[in-house]
Amino acid sequence: MAYDLLIGDKSYSSWSLRAWLLFERFEIPVNIHTTEFYQPGFAEDLKPWFPAATVPAVRASSGAVWTDSLAIFEGIIEAHPELPLLPKDPKSRSAARSLIAEMHSGFMALRGDCPMNLRHTWQDFRPSEAVMRDIKRIIMLWDHARSLGGQGPWLFGEYGAVDAFYAPVAARIAGYGLPVDQAAAEYVSAHLHDPAFRRWRAMGEARNRTLSEYDKGLPKGPWPEPKSRSAQPVAKGPSENDICPYSGGPVTHFLELKGRVFGFCNATCRDKTCADPEAWPAFMKLYQS
Repeated sequence: MAYDLLIGDKSYSSWSLRAWLLFERFEIPVNIHTTEFYQPGFAEDLKPWFPAATVPAVRASSGAVWTDSLAIFEGIIEAHPELPLLPKDPKSRSAARSLIAEMHSGFMALRGDCPMNLRHTWQDFRPSEAVMRDIKRIIMLWDHARSLGGQGPWLFGEYGAVDAFYAPVAARIAGYGLPVDQAAAEYVSAHLHDPAFRRWRAMGEARNRTLSEYDKGLPKGPWPEPKSRSAQPVAKGPSENDICPYSGGPVTHFLELKGRVFGFCNATCRDKTCADPEAWPAFMKLYQS
């Protein structure tokens, strides 16, 4: 089954990140469509995804449309029982579903006071008591998941749908310098080092769009990114891929990364990840294979 996924700004849209990670991490074929917040065309972009009022939204080849992140996750889990989206153990499986549902409906102080912003960190942020209550609850849930899930950097050992759901929480903890214990800090670090998460953030950086609506009025610091890999442009291929992973067009530009050559396009894609010459160096620097 093929899917279409509508997402918003990569540097800011936490719910879009969740859905994108679900497809990316589990290699589920999907066509990506991008819209932008606070632009006149946003409502127009949503019309083909009726009755969606925001992003993300998913359309299946059957014509079915999921217009809410929780519905997207449950729909994909139902459609792909062969994928390890949830743990097999019944206790762990129920816990993972419960964690996803609580993230979907809860932690309003954290979500309201600390909107996701992957462009930089905020220095001198002072979390409210309500935010810290949310963080305390999240740490307890993560500890409970790890107590059920066995060994591994993720909540239930191997990466699952629940980890995609909590990736933006990890980004908030890192971006706002929220205090957590060692186990939670290691889980946050696992997300920051995840190649899929880094690719998402790289695409946002390449787009280079800053939204004033997310400004906290505090000093800014660098994103706590693991050391970037050194990539260099090369004049020609062949590359390992024939199709640009971000626009779907044929590759025309190439970069070399640790002896491997990857191709991208110069088509005028909607998010300009590949098309904008000024974005190319930043994208190259951050790209993770």
